Amino acid sequence: MTATINQAPEPPSAPPEPPVRCGRCPRLAAYRGENIARYPHWFNGAAPSAGDAAAPLLIVGLAPGLRGANRTGRPFTGDASGALLTATLIKFGFAAARDGEDAALREVMITNAVRCAPPGNKPTAAEITACRPHLAARINAMPRLKAILCLGRVAHDSTLRVFGRKLASAPFSHGARHAIGPLMLFDSYHCSRYNTQTGRLTPLMFETLFAEIKTLLDAAARDTARRHGACVASTGGVRSERGAIRGSQA
Repeated sequence: MTATINQAPEPPSAPPEPPVRCGRCPRLAAYRGENIARYPHWFNGAAPSAGDAAAPLLIVGLAPGLRGANRTGRPFTGDASGALLTATLIKFGFAAARDGEDAALREVMITNAVRCAPPGNKPTAAEITACRPHLAARINAMPRLKAILCLGRVAHDSTLRVFGRKLASAPFSHGARHAIGPLMLFDSYHCSRYNTQTGRLTPLMFETLFAEIKTLLDAAARDTARRHGACVASTGGVRSERGAIRGSQA
């Protein structure tokens, strides 16, 4: 079922990417300091979004995992949570495999609702709120954005609040779609190790959702190409007519 939300995102009050040593959240900054001391060669910072800002698809996760993005500096890279996502992105043409732990992203950007790793993978409500201006700015800085995939309830709720909406207006459930003005918001269970190992989220469930996203984006691309072609044909027709007029006068 698709819910419709006719509202633009809130104006951003922060840059799309926070500073690596962001100090907005004291608890997260303190945890970062502990990890820097314990793992000095890791990234240990606010993990920046990965991918192309001109992409039509944005994927929003929860927060960096301690041994995932907190270690590598790239969302969903380095731990089990990224395994299913990466494989699915590759299968549907949103990424290409390459050596190492990451993949070359295509037509997609990946970010998190909270950019710094939280203790126990559990950010507080205050930390989610503090990081939301960066999510709002990230969404506003994607001019070709057509769809947002929220991985889990926290990502879903924070994204809705970016648009100033009450959560009851578009409740989270796996496979749900919510029209937000010109955008379509898709919901999925988070691709965490726990969810995949317990069967709460299966590869088939994830792939079915990505097939829907791919269908929507392909249709939007065809519509854009058709409108562009009509514009070119119209311009070409005018030029041909003008050429014919000039020829008759020569």
